[in-house]
Amino acid sequence: MPRLLIKNAKALVGVHPEGTTRVGGQAMASLPAIEDGWLLAEHGRITSVGRMAEWPGVSDWNDLTVIDATGRLVLPGWCDPHTHVVFAAPREEEFVDKIRGLSYQDIAARGGGILNSARALRLMSEEALFDQASSRLRDMMHQGTVAVEIKSGYGLSVESELKMLRVVNRLKEALPLHIKATLLAAHALPPEFADDRQGYVGMIIGELIPQVAKEGLADFVDVFCETNYFTVDEMERILEAGAKHGLSGKVHVNQFTSLGGIAAAVRRGALSVDHLEVMEPSDLDALQGGGTIPTLLPSCSFFLRIPYAPARALIERGCAVALASDHNPGSTPSGNMNLVLSLACIQLRMLPEEAVNAATLNAAAAMGLSHELGSLTPGKRASLLITREVPSLAYLPYAFGTDHLDTVIIDGTPVRSGDALA
Repeated sequence: MPRLLIKNAKALVGVHPEGTTRVGGQAMASLPAIEDGWLLAEHGRITSVGRMAEWPGVSDWNDLTVIDATGRLVLPGWCDPHTHVVFAAPREEEFVDKIRGLSYQDIAARGGGILNSARALRLMSEEALFDQASSRLRDMMHQGTVAVEIKSGYGLSVESELKMLRVVNRLKEALPLHIKATLLAAHALPPEFADDRQGYVGMIIGELIPQVAKEGLADFVDVFCETNYFTVDEMERILEAGAKHGLSGKVHVNQFTSLGGIAAAVRRGALSVDHLEVMEPSDLDALQGGGTIPTLLPSCSFFLRIPYAPARALIERGCAVALASDHNPGSTPSGNMNLVLSLACIQLRMLPEEAVNAATLNAAAAMGLSHELGSLTPGKRASLLITREVPSLAYLPYAFGTDHLDTVIIDGTPVRSGDALA
């Protein structure tokens, strides 16, 4: 679709000034909007926006697709900076175990959890993994996601971690949404290294990271820094090795316990620290005034019935909070960012404007993509969503469980077409 015009929008929401790459603290409650607006895109990028009363018109209507968005909101597409969508099988039997009273840690201790997924993935072909992940990502695009980060971490061997990342790179080529890849070999200790954790960490540092960098298979490196998984020291060693090979850090931390991992990740220049359900004052101190983005995963808390991250405290410290789905088979079997938006408002007590900024501009920043995505700013990619007719922005998270989306557009081309496009 070379040229696209959206006209009569109830509002263009998230029209941040050029050069705005994230918003933090009190500024998160400000979501610039143009009421009764129009947006023009050419060759996949936004070229101009404005109010209908000031619309200059177009001189050439050839190859121009026109969408009438009367009564509808136009927003940047959702960006999802933390997922595990490449996996071999769901784990609904563990879901039943949780209903019966077992915790995430209980299930992991008896060989379930991440190790369960690793066993299944090692046996599955690359082609089957690609087909399953493609289906999940198409569902996510239909729900408004235009960019996604995908982690490895269910291989836990050189061969299988590389297999996962090769699948991610095939997905980049096959699908229109924007994908970032993360090496998460330090997700759990595989059985063959049960008595040699230093050997496994050494393999990640000495063999896997160099091979991933050589093949250009990942953008980031990640570590599950948590009790019974990887220590702060091990995390720092892996982040250091990743940095030497051009891989920025994105860290799982403070999901169940506070070990000092946040301060260490900030020292190491991590792009984001993710989860943060258990936070001490020192953890908040470490994030205040820094560039590391706290990424919160409320649908994980919802599914596991664990505490929700302290979004209000982080915002009060001036942080640029991001939101993500954590789509994975064990703790969040959903990539629906619309649900994440509702949970952020209902459970994290974020204002609708804060939640939208967290799921768009700040989420894009947590993937290093805010120069391309996350706002309706001229020059950025025309990757956006158009709602159905709704009374207000707050109605989106308020009426949870309702599909509010009409049209989803990535790089100027619809991936979901609704009444507005017709």
